[in-house]
Parts: sequence; structure tokens; C-alpha cells
Amino acid sequence: MAPGGNRGWLLRLVIAFSFAQGAVSMARPAVSYRALALGADERAVGVIAGVYALLPLFAAVPLGRRTDHGRCAPLLPVGVLLISGGCALSGLADSLWAMALWSGVMGLGHLCFVIGAQSLVARQSAPHEQDRNFGHFTIGASLGQLVGPVAAGALIGGHDMAGTSALALLVAGAGAAVACGSLWRIEDRRTAPGSRAAKGGRVPVHRILRARGVPAGMLISLSVLSATDVLTAYLPVVGEHRGISPAVIGVLLSLRAAATIACRLVLTPLLRLMGRTALLTVTCLLAAVLCAGVALPVPVWALASMLTVLGFCLGVGQPLSMTTVVQAAPNGARSTALALRLTGNRLGQVAAPATAGLVAGVAGVAAPFVMLGALLLASAGVALRTPAGPGRGGAEGAAPRGARAAVSRRGGG
Repeated sequence: MAPGGNRGWLLRLVIAFSFAQGAVSMARPAVSYRALALGADERAVGVIAGVYALLPLFAAVPLGRRTDHGRCAPLLPVGVLLISGGCALSGLADSLWAMALWSGVMGLGHLCFVIGAQSLVARQSAPHEQDRNFGHFTIGASLGQLVGPVAAGALIGGHDMAGTSALALLVAGAGAAVACGSLWRIEDRRTAPGSRAAKGGRVPVHRILRARGVPAGMLISLSVLSATDVLTAYLPVVGEHRGISPAVIGVLLSLRAAATIACRLVLTPLLRLMGRTALLTVTCLLAAVLCAGVALPVPVWALASMLTVLGFCLGVGQPLSMTTVVQAAPNGARSTALALRLTGNRLGQVAAPATAGLVAGVAGVAAPFVMLGALLLASAGVALRTPAGPGRGGAEGAAPRGARAAVSRRGGG
């Protein structure tokens, strides 16, 4: 199977990602509700949400280095097992410290899976197919984000918040384990680096970070993921303060995810219509306004409308930032560049919820969404200056110049 050939592997990867992400998306609000039931305040919820990203913060680059010089597939089942165990053990934990620890294990598992999966897509996709294939790949995440919160909302509630949230976490752990069924022989070993590549020198991190397009892709990705993460962790807190039930909060989060799926299904036509730079700029700008709007005490129907449009806008940033980073990275460092992007994401996932907790404690639970709006506004400015063409850092330096120009003309850059 040559890159850009049969995409059966991509469908199976999307299915596996749907189950893995669904478990995480179910577990994240369940962790917040269980923490509240165990006596946590807004600050503690923010700290626990931040620990989810803390362990992965130190593991991303070494895992990326390993993947650059070896196979991608082994990381996938390891990630699934860590997600499943982290979810289940969070449900069994009876202290905030234990919940924070197992939340970190869950985050480490998610990182392993995502690095392996993104590297697989980059390695087994032709350059002009990367925008499309990354878009399809992230549909798996959106499907999980669609189903997970609804499932959590259906299970959590009543007078026994601690018991029902624990049940939701155990169910999430079982759901994650199902992902292993789609991972058998998903990688074509002929696409893995040979022994000579495995022994080659490493591209320094500073060289990757200086490649034009990599920092911009990292910031856009960080902003979009921070917005999604804080929405998932803090909308339940907003619901508690405004009298919105967990079931309705689950539906609201799923509306956002459904809109993100819709966005990624039409991503290729949008790219042809607007181009990458304009599409990233407009969607980041509109997302900034809508995120700030969540802070307003609007009716539930208006909140649903804002979250739907917000979900559509947030659907653009992740797949396009993946392609931006892959195509800007030096040869032999694609996985490390993707890992650096994920490191930036995890920094955002550590800082954003913790900062949101502090802001919420001082200025109210809606204030973090204003903070997210400011971050997305900065990303819109960066997106406006992002190079539109592919291959700017040498990731496709071996491709013929005419082929790269053809990719750019089709909107793939």
C-alpha cells in the first residue's frame, strides 16, 4: 500500500479514534462532576483538568523522535490501554489527588494514540491528500466528542452524583478498549523508515521550531484545543451555576461536536473556495467572538446556537494546523514536529484550565470564556500571516516543484 493508495486503513483509524476519543470526551465531564461531588471547587476542577495534560507534556518529543525512526502502529494499542485504565481507575478513585493522577494517565494514553495516529496519516498520505486525510482523521475525534458528552449526561445525575459519575468513567474505560479491534495490521511496514533512516541524525528541535509555518500551526492548534478543552471541562460548571442539567449540558457539547464533524466533511470545498489563510483567519476570528459570547447569561436556545456555530469554526484549526506543521517540518522530523505541536497543545491544556480555574474563582465561572476569546483573536492574527503554500520547511522537498505547485492550486496548501 503506497502513500495515497487504498484508504481502508484510514477508515479503521477513524473508527478506532472515535472510540478512544469518545471515552476521553465522556470521561472529562465525568471527572469534573465526580470532583465536584467529592468536594472540589472551581480551582480544584481546573487543576485536575490541567493534570490531564501534565504527564504528556514531558513525553511528547521523545515519542515523536521514536516514531520518526520507527513504526507508528505500536503506539496505538498502548494509548488505548492507558486511556481505558485511566478512565476506569478515575471512577474507582475516592480522593481528588487520585483522580488527578489517573486523569494524567488518561492524558498520556491519549497522547500516545494521537502521535501514532497523526504520524501514520502523514506517512501514508500523498502530499496533496494530507488536508483531506487529516480532515477525515479528525472526524474520528469529533464523533467521539459528539457521543461522549451525551453518554456522560445520560448516566450522570440524580442525588448520587459521585456514584453516577463513577459509573460513567467505568463505561468510558470499557468503550476505549473497543478501539483495539480496529488496529490490527493498520500500518504498511514498507512506509516505515529503513534501518539507515533509523540510524540517521536527529533534526534539532530549534531547527524544527524555526521552520516557517511551524510556530503558527502550533499556536492555532493550541488555541483551538484550549477552547475545546475548557468548554468540555467548564460548561458543566456553568450549567451548575445557571441551573442547566447535566443531560442538557451533554447535548450542548454534542451539538458543538456535530458542527465540527459537518465542518470537516466540507473542508475540501471550503479550502477551494477561500484558501487556507483566509479560512483559518475568518474561523478563528468568529470563534473568538462566540467564545466570549458564552460568558453572557443567554437562554439555553441561544447558547445552543452559539455553540453550534463555534463548533463549526473550531473544526477548521486542528486538521489544517496538522498539515501546516507536517509540510513545514524538515525531512525526517515530521513526527517530532507533530509531537512539538502536541506539546504546545498540552501546554495549553495545562495552562488554560488552571488559568480558567483562577479566573473563575476571581471573576466568575463565565470569565474563562472571555479569556479563550482573546486567545483565539491572537490566533486569527497569526493565521493571517501564515504561509499558504505547502512544503515551506522542506517536508516535501523531495517532491517535484510542479507537483507542489499543483497542490497549492487545488487548495491543499
